[in-house]
Amino acid sequence: YWRDWSSDVCSSDLGIPDATAFKGAIVVDAATGAVLLEDRADYSGPPASVAKLMTFVIVHEKIARGELTLETPVTVTAEAARTGGSQVYLAEKEVFPVSELLYALMIASANDAAAALAIHCAGSRAAFVQLMNERARSLGMNHTTFRSPHGLPPSSRRLEDSDITTPRDLATLSLHLLKATDIITYTSVKRRTFRPGPKKIEMDNHNHLVGKVAGVDGLKTGFTRGAGFCLAATALRNGRRIIAVTMGSPDSKTRDIKIAELLERGFAKQPPAPIFGSAGADAPVAPAPRNNTPVPPPATAAAKPAPKSEPASETTVKFSMPAKR
Repeated sequence: YWRDWSSDVCSSDLGIPDATAFKGAIVVDAATGAVLLEDRADYSGPPASVAKLMTFVIVHEKIARGELTLETPVTVTAEAARTGGSQVYLAEKEVFPVSELLYALMIASANDAAAALAIHCAGSRAAFVQLMNERARSLGMNHTTFRSPHGLPPSSRRLEDSDITTPRDLATLSLHLLKATDIITYTSVKRRTFRPGPKKIEMDNHNHLVGKVAGVDGLKTGFTRGAGFCLAATALRNGRRIIAVTMGSPDSKTRDIKIAELLERGFAKQPPAPIFGSAGADAPVAPAPRNNTPVPPPATAAAKPAPKSEPASETTVKFSMPAKR
């Protein structure tokens, strides 16, 4: 059952019981960080590619400190080119600017792009993962341990060797990204060409809710057999933004339906935003306001393509699902 922080009522489940629709979930107000809804929000498990959100943080903060720019060329190493799973098929010695690899990371969930960025930024995957974990600690993600820059399962396939986090920690990470970075620039894009030319790849956003559910403009999906289907999502409507996170759904359709439902319920719990002038339309691509929190100094490290709000107890979500990819 959902713990509803304004009233102790249970959600409608669209015929999909919450107990089997996900292993953990949380909905947060992006302006205040207040928890609007939660259900097993401290479930601990692998996030799959949602881990790439922290990879984005580390790269963004290096740009903010002037250690690299969006135009900095990144040469693909043999190690990065060998990375499997979702990818943009980087070849050893290919060179791309940081910005293009960030688009590949967030739109196509490219594991090879994650590896290329990690190695370029920190010299090795291991050193970059150390930066990820140090930043997680500083953000208060106390139940998170990263072991990769991309969220792929370890070769051992053992849970103890995987990236581990919770819905609550992912909400904390998402909140930071929305306040302090321009991640929406990347996550709101439905399709983009990578590597224009004879070897071009058309990248379709793995987050199928972008352009399907009102206001959704981020953040990141993830899937592995061990993690199930995960999603940290955000939406902006009439000046209000919320974050919804689920982990461990059995399939992508269930995950997407539940996230859409949670977004509806989250917005239904917020008071109407004040409207100034005649503007009052949704602005699905605008990011949350930035903050001025200083970027911490660098740590020393070794060596893929409108719901209608109703009362919270009778939520109805209607949108067309894309063909299964």
